[in-house]
Amino acid sequence: MALQLIDAITDGTRRVLTRTGGVLLILLLAQQILLVTSINTLLASEALPAAADVIGLTIPVSGTVAGAILLGTFLFSGVYFVVLSRAFARPLSRLSSFPTELYTRRVGRATLSTLVGGIVVFIVVMIGFAFLFLPGLFLAACFLVFIFAVGVEDRGVISALKRSWSLSKGNRLRLVAIVLISGIVGAFVGAVPALFQLAGASALGDVVSVVINSVLFTFVYGITAAAYLQLARGDGGSGGPRSSAPTSTGPDPEI
Repeated sequence: MALQLIDAITDGTRRVLTRTGGVLLILLLAQQILLVTSINTLLASEALPAAADVIGLTIPVSGTVAGAILLGTFLFSGVYFVVLSRAFARPLSRLSSFPTELYTRRVGRATLSTLVGGIVVFIVVMIGFAFLFLPGLFLAACFLVFIFAVGVEDRGVISALKRSWSLSKGNRLRLVAIVLISGIVGAFVGAVPALFQLAGASALGDVVSVVINSVLFTFVYGITAAAYLQLARGDGGSGGPRSSAPTSTGPDPEI
């Protein structure tokens, strides 16, 4: 089934503009604030006093505590993306609720698979970008829906990588469009702190950057979820005997 990109954008936007989308946005804001402040605090603990003013938003803790917060944020990120995949992949009519099964069903195994697989995908994609950029785009498109194979279909790392690769076949150019949107958003958001730093307002720049980043990437994740649902329906849910895998019956796949 050919991915209908406009339909994915429309459906993904609708998914974000729900109670579920709001909850996921708030959680992403929290994750981003913790990430930025813990990294900045670690940097500030090692920086010269003269450089402290340009580091940005920090928290009043030691470098050791900031490191522990950073580690906790890394683990929280794994849980977050498992929950996000399950939440956004539900039928649109169910996105007004946020049931406990989203963050309790096999969450430990899914989180571990997400973190390990995410590191693998990151390394592979970065190697691809090192080889004239285009291989990186190709690989990013191939593994774009990896997290949905983990969270929604309860797959392990290898199985989820294979599933994402399989679902992307025949639609990689369209998926590259989503990857490029993500890259443009990332580049735009990355420039925000630098502009505020020039104005002597590094901490405010971090806050603005986190808010913009969280809002825009919530929409990107919603669009990616909609793309995954299209691809899974077109595949007929043939990824294996997993009761949570999306099927082609009904208007939207269930978790």
